[in-house]
Amino acid sequence: MDLTINTAHPTIMDAIVFAWLEADRLDNGEYDEWLSMWTPDARYIVPVEPGVTDFKAHLNYAYDDHAMREKRIERMLSGVSVSASPLAVTARSLSRFRLLSDDGETIELRCMQRLTEFRRGRSRDYAANVEFRLKREPSGLKIDQKVIRLINADHALGGISYIL
Repeated sequence: MDLTINTAHPTIMDAIVFAWLEADRLDNGEYDEWLSMWTPDARYIVPVEPGVTDFKAHLNYAYDDHAMREKRIERMLSGVSVSASPLAVTARSLSRFRLLSDDGETIELRCMQRLTEFRRGRSRDYAANVEFRLKREPSGLKIDQKVIRLINADHALGGISYIL
């Protein structure tokens, strides 16, 4: 199966391959490449409360713009942050993709993410519904918003040393 992305006319399959690429880059520590996948004004959001849509008015584990995404990576890699020392090894699996909308400029896609973290001799698993808003740009698809809705978000996350 050819898993290259059609940058001229991205399809739903291209959006799925793009989401897989994003997960792969995070799991393999390709953070500069990961940062390049976002629009300049994009948001990375991990809400605390289920069902929230007004993210500005509610508490979030993360509500990151570009500068905050860069700072999050810097803290993870510096070894200074207690929650990032040692850095966890992660593996993500994305499945159950559903196209929510496609107006020719923006693709809205939802999927399930299963993330396994291995750190300090133990594994932890997180499951989430992930919503991507992808913009079609001349260079290809870019993430304009990514919302990670943990299925147990109402239970506090432990100190994590990676990006969900």
